Amino acid sequence: MSSENNEASPAGESAQTSDAAPETAESEASAYVTTDTAPARPRPTVIDPTPSTHSFWTRIDKPFSFGFLFALGGLGAILLALTLSNLSTVLIYIAFALFAALGLNPAVQFLERRGMKRVWAVLTVILGLVGVLALALWMIVPILVKQVTEFVASIPAMTKDFMASDFYAYLNDQFGDQFESLVDDVVSFITNPTNVLTIGGGALQVGSSIATGISGIIVVLVLTLYFVAGLPAMKTALLRLAPARDRARAGDITDQITESVGGYVQGMVSLAFFNAMFTLIMYLVLGLPFPPLMATVAFAVTLIPLVGPVLFWIIGSTVALIANPAMGLTFVIAYLIYMQFEAYVLTPRIMNKAVSVPGSLVVIGALAGGTLLGLLGALVAVPVTASILIIIKQVWIPRQDSRV
Repeated sequence: MSSENNEASPAGESAQTSDAAPETAESEASAYVTTDTAPARPRPTVIDPTPSTHSFWTRIDKPFSFGFLFALGGLGAILLALTLSNLSTVLIYIAFALFAALGLNPAVQFLERRGMKRVWAVLTVILGLVGVLALALWMIVPILVKQVTEFVASIPAMTKDFMASDFYAYLNDQFGDQFESLVDDVVSFITNPTNVLTIGGGALQVGSSIATGISGIIVVLVLTLYFVAGLPAMKTALLRLAPARDRARAGDITDQITESVGGYVQGMVSLAFFNAMFTLIMYLVLGLPFPPLMATVAFAVTLIPLVGPVLFWIIGSTVALIANPAMGLTFVIAYLIYMQFEAYVLTPRIMNKAVSVPGSLVVIGALAGGTLLGLLGALVAVPVTASILIIIKQVWIPRQDSRV
């Protein structure tokens, strides 16, 4: 028994020694870690540089190089401005064609939804447009030429009848003999062909302007054909310029802009057509002179947004009052009623696909566009304003809302 106990005791001591060994190693390791840990270094103090009190021009290291680059940049800007000025006619043609293509694109999409391929849909729409223009020119141009000639020839007789009316007597009593001399000067100036040619720059200049206008129409039609056919490819190419993460959003914004512009173009053409038909019917019913001529003028003038109907109301009412004061007063009242009907009934129904733009922005945009680009600027002012509003609502406002 004693021998067994003696043999067991060394084994127990060895087990205790082995159990104590890890504790000793852990304590030594912890002591090593605590004793060898380096103290934290203090963070360096950042001192902001003192702003220089010297002027920008005195801090330029190489003034000669800076002046040369500055002058080179100014010359480049002047050269770019001159280039754009010389290319203004081409840029206007491109803008007209793109505007027309966006207006025709909804008709092409309508035919595509009916199962027609895009190539045949584009060809059908373009042939329809050319056919309508050719029919309108064949029917209207001879009548317009005849009626313009008759209008110029009848100005003295119309003026004589106007001077014999009570309305002229009232104006003469109010303004005296100066009003009569003013009317005579205006009539003599209009009825003299030399003055008309002088305004146009001479017979050669008038002929050149007509030829330029015809060639411009042909160029716009050809560009419109190419733009309508390649509109999806153009949109895809432009979207590839955007970052990949933003292409889906940019594509959605582009679709909204093209749909709004196309709806606006179709709506304005429809409203101008209704204006022309109303003018034609009223002039025929009231027995006023030159109904086709005034209907054509109504269609062209009322394409201008917002101010077009008011402008034609002044033109049409003036011609009607001079020709027949009683019937002219009827036309003045009837067209005023039609403008209210168009503003509150026709426009909301026809412009349902176009982006609604506040009236103040329409006026400002039309004035700015007309000042910069004339008739083209007045026509594209509303869709450009609508496009800017879409970009602001879809891009700028969400970005500002995300900033807290």
